[in-house]
Amino acid sequence: MILVSRANAFTDEIQSQKPITLSVIVPVFNEEEVLPIFHHQLSEALSRVSEENVEVVYINDGSSDNSWSVMSTLESVSAQINCINLSRNFGKEAAMSAGLDYAQGGAVIFLDADLQDPPELVPKMLKYWHQGFDVVNMKRRTRAGESTFKRLSAFIYYRLLNFLSDVKLEADVGDFRLLSRRVVDQIRSLPERNRYMKGIMSWPGFKQITVEFDRPERAAGETKWSFVQLVKLAISGITSFSVKPLKMASWFGAALSISAFIYALVVLFKTLFFGESVAGYPSMMLIQLFLGGVQLLAIGILGEYVGRIFVEAKQRPIYLVMDERRLAKKEGVNSETS
Repeated sequence: MILVSRANAFTDEIQSQKPITLSVIVPVFNEEEVLPIFHHQLSEALSRVSEENVEVVYINDGSSDNSWSVMSTLESVSAQINCINLSRNFGKEAAMSAGLDYAQGGAVIFLDADLQDPPELVPKMLKYWHQGFDVVNMKRRTRAGESTFKRLSAFIYYRLLNFLSDVKLEADVGDFRLLSRRVVDQIRSLPERNRYMKGIMSWPGFKQITVEFDRPERAAGETKWSFVQLVKLAISGITSFSVKPLKMASWFGAALSISAFIYALVVLFKTLFFGESVAGYPSMMLIQLFLGGVQLLAIGILGEYVGRIFVEAKQRPIYLVMDERRLAKKEGVNSETS
């Protein structure tokens, strides 16, 4: 038994010296109900890639429940666990950025803790990475548990974003994907503070493959994304990767100016040759309100871009870390010791 224990200790020492092959990043916000279930399923999936040296990086994004306490007590025989506790809720994009900064693996996979990103697909994604792909995009074929409105709005959003964006985004691909180390290093080198991670992860390019999967329902709890937050995220995606809204506002303003000039010539012609009655107050009010609305919309679009310039100019950090806990890989039960 002593020999077996020494052999296990020697094996663990060798494992710790091996470079980490895979980092699984899990942003967490108020997921204490589902975390134990998620971690169990993730550990089972990682046990199928036992030849790899794996770490799981949990990012607690200022949860107000017991998520930090739960993740700090998790154990795994399949992976090392690194728990990062942010000082407050900075948002998922910031939590994902923190995960990239702390991940050490040659490949990095993002997973949501709600189990809508199936952990059992991790070995399949890793296989494509070994085949030489830098990015493995996981495309949602179906969306279980989502309303018709949400599915329709997601469909419209991805098509609208691709129309406006200068960077091609794969439709129906969320944060669930694998990135190689060279892609991660390129993303980490980006200085921007306003981060729309779906676009940022698509921006570097490199060799990619898209794999379809059926997205299940949440395992427990409720979604933390409100409709207003989703709209803000959509606006962030558009303004982060395109100036087309500004160009469209300019072209629309030019078209209205030309139309107004032509209409003014028509009014002048009618007044000089046919006369003009005082009637027309409703139509004039409608035209003025319409033009005023268009101007305010253009100013609002301009304000979104100016606001982003203001945030970037302040150069504040994307996130702050309050605590960090590293949990070593738990030693498995060896049949020779029993």
